[in-house]
Amino acid sequence: MLNILVCVKQIPDIDLVRMDPETGNLVREGVPTLTNPLDLNALEAAVRVKERYGGHITLITMGPPMAESTLRECLAVGGDEAVLISGRPFGGADTLSTSYSIVKAAEMLGNFDLIFCGKESMDGATGQMASQLAERFNASQISCCSKIEEISGGKIRALRTLEKGTELVEADLPCLLTVEKDNFFGRLPNLEAYLASKKAEIRVLTENTIDGLEMEKIGVPGSGTIVPEIYAPKLPEPGQIIKTGSVKTDVGRLMSLLVEKGSV
Repeated sequence: MLNILVCVKQIPDIDLVRMDPETGNLVREGVPTLTNPLDLNALEAAVRVKERYGGHITLITMGPPMAESTLRECLAVGGDEAVLISGRPFGGADTLSTSYSIVKAAEMLGNFDLIFCGKESMDGATGQMASQLAERFNASQISCCSKIEEISGGKIRALRTLEKGTELVEADLPCLLTVEKDNFFGRLPNLEAYLASKKAEIRVLTENTIDGLEMEKIGVPGSGTIVPEIYAPKLPEPGQIIKTGSVKTDVGRLMSLLVEKGSV
């Protein structure tokens, strides 16, 4: 039986999110949240592996207490247990300190054969997390996976999507995979699984309960990138469409505008 870890993230609705200009952090208060859609694709890939080969899926996320709702959503569609890393010292983390915190927590849960991640999060969209986790887990990595062909003999064979075509690759376990969403659409829960997810126990790990956690490597102190300033982009002056029905009138209007702008 395969031991599978799926890393998920609760994100703010990117259409409504705003940022604190003083700290550079996302302001979550009052902003609706959702599970990162690309993580749901990764979860679907993990569930298919579990159904085909047998396995146990552990879900893990780092965030405030309200991130429990994301874990329950994922439990309802195939996860077996869930772990939340939460505490104020983890706040303001970039991908470097986040990956460190996740791996330190995961080490308490056992050894994993497969780790699944979304390609990126819709809020940060750096695409850095998977590679950092693979390095910290000392795992091989298959990115942009479009199909898992076979898992046997301590190896995994999978198709990965390239800019032009696909390639078949083989990697040793443990292996971390990011998946392409086209072939791994997230499923809907059945009623029984949905009700069970509402009652499931969520294990919460804090900075005080994660073995061997070095405080200088989490949150802001452990972050290799700092946002010194954020600001709204300055939008250019909107363009105009000149279409009066007369070429002569259109050209005349265009020349008048160019003169007004000092361009001619």
